[in-house]
Amino acid sequence: MADSDAVTTQSSTVEDWTRALAESIGSPGGGAGTGVVLAIAASLTSMVAGYTEAEDGRRGELTNVHARARSLREAALRLADDDASASKAFGTAFRLEPGPEREDAIHRASVDAARASAVLGERAIDAIEDLEWLASNGNPELIADIVVAFGALRAAVTGARTNVSFDLASLTSAGTTLEHIREQHPALWATVEHLNAALDRIDDLTTEIDHRAAPTDVL
Repeated sequence: MADSDAVTTQSSTVEDWTRALAESIGSPGGGAGTGVVLAIAASLTSMVAGYTEAEDGRRGELTNVHARARSLREAALRLADDDASASKAFGTAFRLEPGPEREDAIHRASVDAARASAVLGERAIDAIEDLEWLASNGNPELIADIVVAFGALRAAVTGARTNVSFDLASLTSAGTTLEHIREQHPALWATVEHLNAALDRIDDLTTEIDHRAAPTDVL
């Protein structure tokens, strides 16, 4: 597509979107990629849920898992595009001439970008429990798909954690200390901590089930 600004996750083919991602334009970038891998995790969750037949007492839980996964897939793609827009503003701010206007623009763009990534990260954290449920109650023939979903989810959490942290640290360009940034933006700072904990949880869960997904490793 000639106009890279028209490339969005909701209106483009995978070919068009990844071609735009491969260009040195920054929008879409890593943050938007975080949204896409979250959508992949949600899609696999939905697929496994659809192939699962729950016991009578757990049909309601399965229905809810399936519904949340379908909703998350759509939301993640929208959030990917939101992050791409925030990333574009971030790049524009850094290209301004040095001075107060540039510093103000960087501050606004950094906070906006951090917030966009934080929303993605929180949605990714919410998805962990549903994948954990499927690991225990889902179709056992699809355990490998669950591990792949966990891998995509881990990539989403990692991307969100890193982007929020990096965007907050960008505020130091105006001479602000990290300690001051933590005091100014406690919710965003806490999000980074939550995402770090989520990574540990995903790693623990994946370790628990990986032997079922890759049994040849035991030989």
